[in-house]
Amino acid sequence: MNEPRINLPELTVSELSMALKGTIEDAYGYVRVRGELGKVSYHGNGHVYFDLKDDRASIAGVIWRSATPRIKLRLEAGLEVVITGRLTTYPGRSQYQLVVETLEPAGLGALMALLEERKRRLTAEGLFDEARKQLLPFLPAVIGVITSPSGAVIRDILHRLADRFPRHVLVWPVKVQGDGSAAEVAAAIAGFNALAESGPIPRPDVLIVARGGGSLEDLWSFNEEIVARAAAASFIPLISAVGHETDVTLIDFAADRRAPTPTAAAEMAVPVRAELLVDLQNLERRALASWLRGQEARHAALRSAARALPDADEVLAVPRQRLDHAGAGLMHGLRANAHIHRVGLSRVGGRLSVHLLRAHVERRRERFSGVALRLRASAAANVSAHRAKVSRDGERLTALAGRASLAMENLLDARWARFERDGQLLAAFSYRGVLTRGFALVRDRAGGRPLRTAASVTTGMPLDIEFADGRVAARAEVVQTVTAPRAEPPRRRRRRESDPGQGSLF
Repeated sequence: MNEPRINLPELTVSELSMALKGTIEDAYGYVRVRGELGKVSYHGNGHVYFDLKDDRASIAGVIWRSATPRIKLRLEAGLEVVITGRLTTYPGRSQYQLVVETLEPAGLGALMALLEERKRRLTAEGLFDEARKQLLPFLPAVIGVITSPSGAVIRDILHRLADRFPRHVLVWPVKVQGDGSAAEVAAAIAGFNALAESGPIPRPDVLIVARGGGSLEDLWSFNEEIVARAAAASFIPLISAVGHETDVTLIDFAADRRAPTPTAAAEMAVPVRAELLVDLQNLERRALASWLRGQEARHAALRSAARALPDADEVLAVPRQRLDHAGAGLMHGLRANAHIHRVGLSRVGGRLSVHLLRAHVERRRERFSGVALRLRASAAANVSAHRAKVSRDGERLTALAGRASLAMENLLDARWARFERDGQLLAAFSYRGVLTRGFALVRDRAGGRPLRTAASVTTGMPLDIEFADGRVAARAEVVQTVTAPRAEPPRRRRRRESDPGQGSLF
């Protein structure tokens, strides 16, 4: 039996983990591994975690957010890939893992199988039918181009249009490869279709979706389903010019016309106007080549300078991964913290006694009794004050009622005296007072109108004569009219000169 080696140096868990990490990284460094993707998880902060496996083993892998733009595919379970990266460990879980630098499909077979399956499904939906194709306008007034603004494709299209037939061109800049490029191309197609025909920005008559040549992985954005559906739904005729003549993508089947190159797309869009000027073309190529050489030299100098700087991903790798796993375990920590507080509360509650609670209740009861006594005294004083106020208000109301009754009697006496005076005045002006003095009122019996003159009476007219004590029916026998002498106004009697008169009061 071997005795324990007590003379070995004592290490902490972190020191042992870091020693293993350094040993593995020094022993392997960069590796190139081929396998099949298992579980793939896209984290909210941009990192990607996955499992790489074969028929006998499995290893964890991670792609940091800074490396995801270099991945041209969307990772899915079951995809066979070739990974280049660094082998390292994650001390938080005592596991080794691959930090990915580049990721490529294991061959064209996997991508071609995925492409054929997608093409078969969209064909069954009818997105590639010839009946959906639109005719291109003969001479479009505005041409919309969807491509990268920094590549040579847009220059080729603009130059070809200028040489053949200059037209107004609207460029929608997009990424033509990499993460998010497919969504940008689909949004550009929908954005051009959403423009109003008479708006401030003219609506294109034809669209060109263009990109230069490249491998199947470089052109994979144009094989995405979102791009094919956007091209098929476009109301504006669309020309697909992706890659070279031998490159075929799904947008070529959904577009109204396919051009073998971006230059050919410009030739399809407009008719020929003039041939290219050879000298201008040569000068442009030389200037472009010189600019490209200068840019390449600057890029090489920049890459050389960047090699001397420490890699930020290596410095932040372990803290970043520790943060991700700590965030995943946050909910468990919250539950544990709540359980600890619940246990502490139960412990404090166990120390409470019945005598302590009873004394506390007695103090509260005495306090409430004092408050009740003060409340009853206050209520009695308030009731007495309200009773005195009600008594004063009753006496005031009785006095006001007596004054109102006296005022009402005076008002009624005044109104009754006025009523009697008005009755006397009405009796004085009534014609019945005249009848009591011996006069009579003669009316026409048929119409009931008063007859004021003899001339208004005809022989045989029925009459109605009203006396003070009743009416008598009569009939006119003989009607005689007498002309009454004209009454002269009474002459004013002259005052005798000897009559002194009344005199003046003034």
